[in-house]
Amino acid sequence: MYDVKHNLHQILDTLPQGTRLVAISKYHPNEYIMAAYEEGQRVFGESHEQELRLKHEQLPKDIEWHFIGHLQTNKVKYIAPYVSMIEAVDSLKLLKEINKQAEKCGRVIKVLLELHIAEESTKYGLTLDACRQLLADGEWRSLQHVHICGLMMMASFTSDHDQVRREMQTAADFFDEVKAKYFNDDEAFCERSWGMSDDYLVAIQTRSTMVRIGTTIFGPRVY
Repeated sequence: MYDVKHNLHQILDTLPQGTRLVAISKYHPNEYIMAAYEEGQRVFGESHEQELRLKHEQLPKDIEWHFIGHLQTNKVKYIAPYVSMIEAVDSLKLLKEINKQAEKCGRVIKVLLELHIAEESTKYGLTLDACRQLLADGEWRSLQHVHICGLMMMASFTSDHDQVRREMQTAADFFDEVKAKYFNDDEAFCERSWGMSDDYLVAIQTRSTMVRIGTTIFGPRVY
């Protein structure tokens, strides 16, 4: 078994106060998750509804599950009863569907708005202008069963750390802009989710509050 406990502590030891770890457990077996759980890790990220449903049923109920992948609106109803946070909201349509399904469950679901800053066309997310427009239109204010808690983004997959830093800094600056304009009185709007195994140290320097790390902890994915 991959030395999950050792790897987990190596990551945790590098995180400053105010930055939390979301352990990305997709495609990894339950025993790996439990190895991290036994060391105190409680926040795990998944990106496939069916895999998440099985893990939620089989693993301890105090795990906070974050949905980190691209979420189709027709899948929201399956995770709404228990998901802790949906990190990749990339449209008003999806936000409204999460609100609708959360209401059916009598819950308020935390969400992050996903930004598309990287130059790769394969990535999802709102452009900065689209995000500004969504917030300016104001329909989100009437959604009582979602709570927008911050922003998330994925930097370009590149060895050019300067480019990664620029993209993450753009996200951090944009966070300040929308915080001041729309969420100044909302303490819960505080999350900046960027940084993965290859670039999380840069993310820390650009004020990330949540880093999403899988491979460095759990090893190569088991498909």
